[in-house]
Amino acid sequence: MSSQRHCCADATGAIPIHVLTPPMLETCLEGELKAHAAWLKGCAFKATAGKMLLLPGTDGGVAGAVFGVGRDEDAFQCAALPGLLPDGRYRLATVPPGRSGTMLALAWAMGHYRFSRFKGADKPKDGAVLAWPADADRAQVLRVADGLFLARDLVNMPANEMGPSELAAAALQVASAHGATASVIEGRQLLEKNFPLVWAVGAGSTRAPRLLDLRWGEAQHPRVTLVGKGVCFDSGGLDIKPSSAMLTMKKDMGGAAAVLGIAHMVMDAKLPVALRVLIPAVENSISGDAYRPGDVFRSRKGLTVEIGNTDAEGRLVLADALAEADGEAPDLLICMATLTGAARVATGFDLPPFFTQDDALATELSAAAARESDAMWRLPLWRGYGELIESKVADLTNSPGSPNGGAITAALFLERFVDKAKSFAHFDIAAWNDRARPGRPIGAEAQTIRAIFSVLQARHGRSQ
Repeated sequence: MSSQRHCCADATGAIPIHVLTPPMLETCLEGELKAHAAWLKGCAFKATAGKMLLLPGTDGGVAGAVFGVGRDEDAFQCAALPGLLPDGRYRLATVPPGRSGTMLALAWAMGHYRFSRFKGADKPKDGAVLAWPADADRAQVLRVADGLFLARDLVNMPANEMGPSELAAAALQVASAHGATASVIEGRQLLEKNFPLVWAVGAGSTRAPRLLDLRWGEAQHPRVTLVGKGVCFDSGGLDIKPSSAMLTMKKDMGGAAAVLGIAHMVMDAKLPVALRVLIPAVENSISGDAYRPGDVFRSRKGLTVEIGNTDAEGRLVLADALAEADGEAPDLLICMATLTGAARVATGFDLPPFFTQDDALATELSAAAARESDAMWRLPLWRGYGELIESKVADLTNSPGSPNGGAITAALFLERFVDKAKSFAHFDIAAWNDRARPGRPIGAEAQTIRAIFSVLQARHGRSQ
């Protein structure tokens, strides 16, 4: 869905909104809100986080609105406003110090996000429209919101509507929109082209596995390669998941959705990079053709992998894609995947961990995460756990013998397929909101993509 219809250029006649912390409220009651002081005190409005109150006009209409953000700890609290306000045009009259118009306009756009494709009675309404804040970077807000919504929509799609072919088609559509080139390796061609692990994981499904390869930009520019896990549904394979664990497994292609969101932003901003996106798109199913515990496969890189558990499939398809990406020695190689439950145990749904040996990159990412309010947390690629991914019958196992440090051992496994890239980072994202917050409804989420894009912008210049 596009975010463009939720903001307008003309602020004439727009209803003012005052976004307030408690100290700001006290000041405003003696200033611009003095005429409404009795009303606000009578309604016991204290600028508590998430509380909104309409201000009555002398003509019986709405003269304005006040919205409390408490200590202003959530940069996206204003995303609640579109759902609280009556239809109409609004402008931000008062905002907390340090809150940019760009971030506030993005929050407003996020507040309009709905995934209603399968709700026939839920027709879009005009709703509350915001006049662009004077300091808002409109192009930036629109490209970021559209990239975010693209990723959310892909993850929210049910697996019967978003299989490997549909995911590849969505990627091709993104490529076409920006004049990128793209190719797809499908089915048994994966064996012919030496992507044996992608084939092995996807062979158990009637929906053929694929590898999507998108390229954009000039070859002489710095090489940025994004690899995203595209497991469109994960049953666990022969090591089948319990039914409760399968309920959200449509989101197991969240890494693929995330890199497509970043790719959209990069291409829309026309950053001077040579962009490549690789997505192994598969379904991990159960059949007579499904791979088995104890099987051993030779990877694209040549390393052999013993299958300890068929539910550790994501690292397998990523291994082949990373080996392909690494062959070009990109300046920056980023991997994104809904890879381990261990990451959720370690840092929860809100704070996805990332792994890199590049301290400078880690510093940039952490700074961007704070700047963009796009949470992430660095975990170590602890070498001491390397022996846990060794196999007695092959070079590696996809299922370490120890249940501890699972997110780290998964990252170490992936790193074994990266030798030439100048810088490598892996993000173990949830791609899901397990509770509702303003602008972040329960369901799909494109975690860390705004921060990653911010790093790319900082490195390679602002958009055109």
